[in-house]
Amino acid sequence: MNKEREEFLKRDYSQGFPAYCGCEAIDLDRGIFEARIIIRPELKQQDGFIHAGVLATLADHTAGYSAYTVVPKEIVILTIEFKINYFKPAIGAEIVCRSKVINEGKNIIVAESELFDIVEDKERLVSKAIVTLAAIPSKT
Repeated sequence: MNKEREEFLKRDYSQGFPAYCGCEAIDLDRGIFEARIIIRPELKQQDGFIHAGVLATLADHTAGYSAYTVVPKEIVILTIEFKINYFKPAIGAEIVCRSKVINEGKNIIVAESELFDIVEDKERLVSKAIVTLAAIPSKT
């Protein structure tokens, strides 16, 4: 993957609903994508914890972009299915997601996302997702 593709993926990552949530790319390499969300009050649920939907969005979206790092630019990635486990409530000011491709098929890619709550500069694993993705030719 060349530098131009890396820069494109970092920019492309923050659009639409994920951008509204505050998803931003941190780092990437082949098969790996790391991102974060700085938590705002509207991303919390009624008890003050970070909403599970925000965590699921970050896990799914980041896994998709880890898949984008292993396919040609004329391929688009779409989620087929994902499963997420929540280990403990997320309470920090930031959530970091590290996603990696764990099975690289021609048409089906599986990625794993780990979400870490950042509290007082310490990471706590709060959630983990397995995401199955389809690699399909772009219509454009």
